[in-house]
Amino acid sequence: MLRIANLTAHYGAAQALFGLDLEVGKGETVALVGANGAGKSTLLKCLMGLVKPSGGEIRLDGELVSGRPPAWMVRRGLALSPEGREVFAHLSVEENLELGGLALKLPKKELAAGKQEVFARFPKLQERRAQLAGTLSGGEQQMLAMGRALMARPRLLLLDEPSLGLAPLITDEIFAIIHQLARAGTTILLVEQNAARALSASDKAYLLANGRIVEHGASADLLGDPALRAAFLGAASHDNPAASRLGAAGLTNIRLEKPDMRQQNFMPAFASEEALQRHQLAGLQWTVRHAWEGSSFYRERLEAAGAPPESIRSLEDLRRLPFTTADDLREGYPFPLRAVPFEQIVRVHASSGTTGKRKVLCYTQKDLDDWTHFFARCYQMAGVTPLDRVQIAVGYGVWTAGMGFQLGCEKIGALAVPVGPGNIDMQIQFLLDFQSTVFCSTASMALLMAEEIHRRGIADKIAVNKIIYGSERSSRSMRQKVSELFGGAELFDITGLTELYGPGTGIECPEHDCIHYWGDYYILEIVDPQTLQPVPEGEWGEMVVTTLCKEGAPLIRYRTRDITRIIPGTCSCGSPLPRHSRIKGRSDDTIKFRGVNIYPSSIDTILSAVPGLGSEYQIHLTREEGSGRDNMRLVIERAQGVAASRSPELIHETLHQIKKQLLVTAAIELVDYGSLPRSERKSQRVFDSRIQDEIV
Repeated sequence: MLRIANLTAHYGAAQALFGLDLEVGKGETVALVGANGAGKSTLLKCLMGLVKPSGGEIRLDGELVSGRPPAWMVRRGLALSPEGREVFAHLSVEENLELGGLALKLPKKELAAGKQEVFARFPKLQERRAQLAGTLSGGEQQMLAMGRALMARPRLLLLDEPSLGLAPLITDEIFAIIHQLARAGTTILLVEQNAARALSASDKAYLLANGRIVEHGASADLLGDPALRAAFLGAASHDNPAASRLGAAGLTNIRLEKPDMRQQNFMPAFASEEALQRHQLAGLQWTVRHAWEGSSFYRERLEAAGAPPESIRSLEDLRRLPFTTADDLREGYPFPLRAVPFEQIVRVHASSGTTGKRKVLCYTQKDLDDWTHFFARCYQMAGVTPLDRVQIAVGYGVWTAGMGFQLGCEKIGALAVPVGPGNIDMQIQFLLDFQSTVFCSTASMALLMAEEIHRRGIADKIAVNKIIYGSERSSRSMRQKVSELFGGAELFDITGLTELYGPGTGIECPEHDCIHYWGDYYILEIVDPQTLQPVPEGEWGEMVVTTLCKEGAPLIRYRTRDITRIIPGTCSCGSPLPRHSRIKGRSDDTIKFRGVNIYPSSIDTILSAVPGLGSEYQIHLTREEGSGRDNMRLVIERAQGVAASRSPELIHETLHQIKKQLLVTAAIELVDYGSLPRSERKSQRVFDSRIQDEIV
């Protein structure tokens, strides 16, 4: 949108700008950071036509606009909120706003509509619309100056020192509004002395000193990279301002609360596939010996398979090991697969399954440390930094989700907002109040939130730019809808299961065409669900996992029942970590409904205990078009000889038992005995129409 080339400016004989080159793309927020006298305000005045450049050129949408008068620039889509606010003190708030649209010569109706838009964004101005501008507080005057600029309906908004002279709380409010404007698509060129504020609010930045650009690049890199911070912002600028170029130029108000930002790296150091395989073989040998020595269950299985620890000499020997299943975990309740003494166990977690006894897993402190480490790796791959605010909207308690998301968030140094699931009103309030930049939830919760954000019309008032979701399958159309209604947020599918630590065992990379999984923590096989033989690389099958360093409850060839495929080759994102496709489905008949695993067999058990119901039933799963809410409808036969008049009492009792035992609500429809289809083979009981297009 804006291109500045070799720009120079003078005040008489004194040169203020020395050959500046700068670009602003459509929809970007670009920061100009520098001390007093660096040339920031002069540059903005040159753009607006208030100061005529002495050299170089300014192009707007490719058109040369250097030296054009201010009113002409306003009509071309530029507007300036000047340093020091410069409101008209003896005019009312409303009159100041009307002056902002003067150059456009707007009709009264459009002028009134513009004022209402400003009042909607700045409610305090509406309360004081008749008040003289000179009687407003400093923060209110800054809002008025920004509102006056917005009256010109700018495509490029120039903000000159918006935080100057304001208290910290008011500054927070002003920068929240700047974030909102950026989310709404306004292109912003932000001049600011407060480097931390400016860099946190922008996409890219130019650092100015003495009329020259001394550095430029992505704002997150400038603020977070330790080498750049030391060079241009100063790691100890509070005590030694001269330690940085900007500090030497007089900039001393840089305060960065997290001094080790971006220094942590959670990615493995493997240089080749061979190095990873050597690591996996060592981990496999350790796991088999650990299970042999610590778990009576595994020792019995390994002996029966003729696979003692000393027989594991290559990764090919993995196929000699016996499979482990979810039934093994349930039968071993409450401490299945335990391979360490009880005094080494520091926590247990359980799955959300509902087939009688839950699948419970125990953890040592090392297990928790490993889980935290690779969950932080997930955040790192998704581009989350210590500057982010992560709103966690998944379940806490005995389930693994909430703890995993929070521990990983805190490990990477981001701010955690642990809200938990549900409570849409509170979720929305926190998105607005805390300006969360990352939202973590299930796929259906993300869609529900997206619809609510759209319904309330607040997409431009929130700051979410990334959504990390898991637990459920999601189609391309669903992902696109969530992204659009969240205002263009980037989606990352995260994988995991309780048996394998919890969520965070892999995540979608920025290329968005695969899931990278942590091959340094577990081996992934793809087998045919019927024959249990490995399938050729690239073909779909059931995911089987073997842990490499899990102490409390190691997994050896655990059948996850998830259907996916290995993607061969190296990813275009540059990561050497192996990858698989998004989860396509299940090899068993498990239903995932509103975050709860439900087995049809558990529904069968419930229905058989209600006198008056028959043995035949169907489960219909649908998704509402508007809200994205999942619905379950059970169609059940009455028992032979049971009159239709008993339907109300039977429906009431069935609803009660389903809610009590499965923790979900379903719609119940009773039909006559014999009206549902029979089959010689296994009857189809589940009809899931929630996802109708491709998932990968």
